[in-house]
Amino acid sequence: MSHAPAPPRPSLLLLAYLAFVSLGLPDGLIGVGWPSIRLDLDVPTEAVGVVLTAGTVAYLTSSVLAGFTLARLGVGWLLAGSTLLAGVALTGYASTPALAVMVGFALVLGLGSGAIDAGLNAYAAAAFGPRHMNWMHAFFGLGVAIGPLIMTGVLGAGLSWRWGYALVAVAQLALATAFALTVRLWRGDPAPGAALPPDPIAPQVVPGEPAPAAPARRASIGATLRLPAVWLGGAAFAVYVAIEVSTGLWAFLLLTEGRGLSAGVAGLCVSGYWGSLFVGRVVQGLVAERLGSARVLRGSLLGMAAGAVLIALPAPGWVTVAGLLVVGFAAAPVFPLLTLTTAERVGRDHADRTIGLQIGAAGLGAALVPAAVGLLLARVSVAALGPALVALAVGLIALHAAGARQARRPG
Repeated sequence: MSHAPAPPRPSLLLLAYLAFVSLGLPDGLIGVGWPSIRLDLDVPTEAVGVVLTAGTVAYLTSSVLAGFTLARLGVGWLLAGSTLLAGVALTGYASTPALAVMVGFALVLGLGSGAIDAGLNAYAAAAFGPRHMNWMHAFFGLGVAIGPLIMTGVLGAGLSWRWGYALVAVAQLALATAFALTVRLWRGDPAPGAALPPDPIAPQVVPGEPAPAAPARRASIGATLRLPAVWLGGAAFAVYVAIEVSTGLWAFLLLTEGRGLSAGVAGLCVSGYWGSLFVGRVVQGLVAERLGSARVLRGSLLGMAAGAVLIALPAPGWVTVAGLLVVGFAAAPVFPLLTLTTAERVGRDHADRTIGLQIGAAGLGAALVPAAVGLLLARVSVAALGPALVALAVGLIALHAAGARQARRPG
């Protein structure tokens, strides 16, 4: 039986959207700002890897821990404190005198970002329906798109790159204040009257027999980690994000070296891929609310595989571009809908911790698999991107099916 959450409070919904915009902003700043940053700090180009690695390690740590500490802190304080950390870190970026200091603040930024991501996803999985869950993730893409515009505008005005980070730091600190002022609104149940999805591993009531004892509201950490569905879900998130990032990262190389497109046209096509991901989340958020999350999720996974096949075909460039657009549009609702249905796979008592683990696994997949795909392309051929994406897409379908079977098992 389908249970729809009550409409979320408009103020909390707005804050959730703004928080995901803020998550994307720093990602868009460093790409445009790094040439100026490295000259200012007198470091080599490749030093950006140290900054990104530090941020990724802290992000993974924080996202996993957030799922385990959410019940103790409460989502309101978690978001307020994490956003404050992010604002402090970006202020540190804006005033850093050396690379070592910047790396330290990258750790702080990763800690804040990971907790915001995991905390908001855990809250939204219970409080928001498919439409708002998809739209919330679409706003992350909006933040990634706005970040380069901010840094481009700052540098174009003849100002230092530090002003770009300072502007975003002010926005983060303002958001932290808003979270602190609304802590009481985030307490208790996710939303007044919200109907949570049924717990697939809770004892079932049999007509005519006494109702079984209700399970404890907070399962032990060991009980959570012993559930196969938890690990299958984490693997599914890692593979999904690996597909999303690998496609966007290596598509330009395939289009130029493998399909003969010019750099300008290939760049537009890659932008089209990310644009289709954004549009897909907006459109399919509405579709999922009408057809149901499970049906849209299954169709999306099959669509990703179909798009990957188009990319793999030794065909003209327009076929590859079509495949990119299909992958982007089909992939759009997968991350938010997998998050939204976490409680259906593992049970409500395990959902917060599982979401934290899933967010951490997603970050790990984004860091490791695209790099491995890059090594494959260097050693074999750029044309290997398509078959690699097909293999990952098929693996994702298998992981999702296995997780769904585990959820249906009693006990």
